[in-house]
Amino acid sequence: MNRLILQIFALGFCFAIVHTLKCYNCKIGFFDVCFTTETTCASGEHCFSGTGKAVGFVDIMMKGCLAEAECNQTSEVNFPSDSNTTAYTMTKTCCNTDLCNSAPGLPGGSGLKLALASVAALFVAHLLV
Repeated sequence: MNRLILQIFALGFCFAIVHTLKCYNCKIGFFDVCFTTETTCASGEHCFSGTGKAVGFVDIMMKGCLAEAECNQTSEVNFPSDSNTTAYTMTKTCCNTDLCNSAPGLPGGSGLKLALASVAALFVAHLLV
């Protein structure tokens, strides 16, 4: 019996060591609207929320997993890549708990769903009156 308890404890300890993070993932979002899905990071990665400016004035955002060495840095992306024309700048801020990169933005598009539900309710109310 003691051997079984020890094996269960050892198995649980192994899972605790290799625990990976769950993060929100959004390839690109504009003006605080970022449609997200959940993703699981690889070992050594953290969740990140990135905010920046495209062509100097359009607010953009990204979310996902990022290697720890790339956290809390600002980068410039040029387009085309061999030119001096900056397409966007992005500051990626990291965190290291499950789904910690939720704000700002709309995880799963919940804000959009709420807005559509509100419009639909107003439309139905208008039809009934």
